[in-house]
Amino acid sequence: MSETPDFQLETLAVRAGQERSQFGEHSEALYLTSSFVFKSAAQAAARFSGEEEGNVYARFSNPTVTMFEERLAALEGAEDCVATASGMAAIMAVCLAHLKNGDHIVASGSLFGATVQLFSNILSRTGISTTFVSQSDPATWQAAIRPETKLFFLETPSNPLTEIADIRAISAIAHAHGILVAVDNCFCTPILQRPLELGADLVVHSATKYLDGQGRVLGGAVCGAKKLTEEVFKYLRTAGPTLSAFNAWVLLKGLETLKIRVEAQAANALQLATWLQAHPAVERVYYPGLPSHPQHELAKTQQKSGGAIVSFVVKGGREAAWRVVDNCRLLSITANLGDTKTTITHPASTTHGRVSPEVRAAAGIGEGLLRVAVGLEAVADLQCDLESGLSR
Repeated sequence: MSETPDFQLETLAVRAGQERSQFGEHSEALYLTSSFVFKSAAQAAARFSGEEEGNVYARFSNPTVTMFEERLAALEGAEDCVATASGMAAIMAVCLAHLKNGDHIVASGSLFGATVQLFSNILSRTGISTTFVSQSDPATWQAAIRPETKLFFLETPSNPLTEIADIRAISAIAHAHGILVAVDNCFCTPILQRPLELGADLVVHSATKYLDGQGRVLGGAVCGAKKLTEEVFKYLRTAGPTLSAFNAWVLLKGLETLKIRVEAQAANALQLATWLQAHPAVERVYYPGLPSHPQHELAKTQQKSGGAIVSFVVKGGREAAWRVVDNCRLLSITANLGDTKTTITHPASTTHGRVSPEVRAAAGIGEGLLRVAVGLEAVADLQCDLESGLSR
């Protein structure tokens, strides 16, 4: 199934990558084992050396994980995929697989808070430096290039302000200088956006979010050309940020309903964003599907819809924003997103709480900002729940 690119996304989400065992199971099998038995010493040697394909040890090979990798690769239009234990593990794998001491990253200044921390406080210890630039201005990416720049890293739409980066333009700049481009596609998923088709070299996922879709397990993935993912696999094989077989099995089931969920959640988000934009207690709404969004026209050229994340600024700062959160009885107060259940969070004190106030201010993350990851509930019920806090 991984060699049938002509199938539509709905079909690939359900069928791609499946391998049946001798028992002919209809649902994908869950292989809970730490190691695999060989028929002979010679076969064991051939497996370890790579002369013979096959599973060796679950740190870097498991049939259930492989099925998930092949299915996600098919959805992204990628040649290959390497699964990891989490989205942050996937980002770390890309960096340590393709960068070394002295190398330089140009990254969006609108990245998720944990990614900023990884680049600024963890990778910096290895001698890998990062320059943060404007998400929406390709000229700043060009200006930040150094002779030692090896990677452009962007996340579009950004978390939490849904700022859009021009993947085509930024990729063209990078490739003119022999620089790799990695795109975090967590918010859109391959259902709404396929960065490889827009010029990116690698796509990174926090599978924890929409790929699972029900807040059950952690997972991550890196998709791209085989020559690039092979380096990621070498890192994973040794360092071991491995996706468990059980989590891979759950994610396989999540992919089957990905298109249905994401499209329905995006439709709900557009309705909710439109309602919030007209609310007297709301100062501003950030949603790419609205004409008022600064990159609305760009979003239409690279996304199929505005997605399911709506951020908005409540008049009155932190006190007013927290009052909205505390009065929610339906929306889940949690920092996770991509769930069928709608969630709400105050980014300045949660997801970006470890980022300095100066960096938060530069990224536009104010005290009145709230992020809603819209789920599958009735939009009228979501509006009623938010109204209980906004009306106060």
